[in-house]
Amino acid sequence: MPSMPRPEDIMRHYDADPGENPWVKGKPAPEKVAVAPYDAGWPTRYAELAVAIQGVMGASAMQVEHVGSTAVPGLSAKPIIDIDLIVADPTREDDYVPALESLGYDLIIREPSWHQHRCLRLAAPRVNLHVFGPDCPEVIRHLMFRDWLREHDDDRQRYAAVKYTSAEGMDDVMEYNRRKEPVIRDLYARIFRAAGWIR
Repeated sequence: MPSMPRPEDIMRHYDADPGENPWVKGKPAPEKVAVAPYDAGWPTRYAELAVAIQGVMGASAMQVEHVGSTAVPGLSAKPIIDIDLIVADPTREDDYVPALESLGYDLIIREPSWHQHRCLRLAAPRVNLHVFGPDCPEVIRHLMFRDWLREHDDDRQRYAAVKYTSAEGMDDVMEYNRRKEPVIRDLYARIFRAAGWIR
């Protein structure tokens, strides 16, 4: 049975090795970052995707979670469904990649230095499927961030605002994420303080 990550591990902001090339098939072409108003169809889309993933993976899919902004009712987002998939060992790609490829997913990112993260992309509907192991603190962070924004209107509006400003003239998702980072980290500090982990 995997152990629960410690609060200090969950609170740590991990970074991937900057010298690591994460792109399995080369860096994708630039694409305009477009933030859209919340779509009430996103949860239904996720539910259908989750059923399909669990259908091809069975018990190998230890946990499937709707994460990211499309998982927060009322929050503007890039119209791409983010899903966290927990497997016993992300390094054993043969245990899950072929099954997911049968659904049309394509392995695009491999980051051994960042929690052994893998990301598979589905073109239609647009999906980023993030694969982590069962003891990964990043999964806990994703769920805490999602649940906090679901429950706190002011912070949800603040995050929506920084999304729109960060997306202006942007065709690089990594840079878009960097622009949002100060607000994201401040929100995490509020989440961790509310959990009693920091004063």
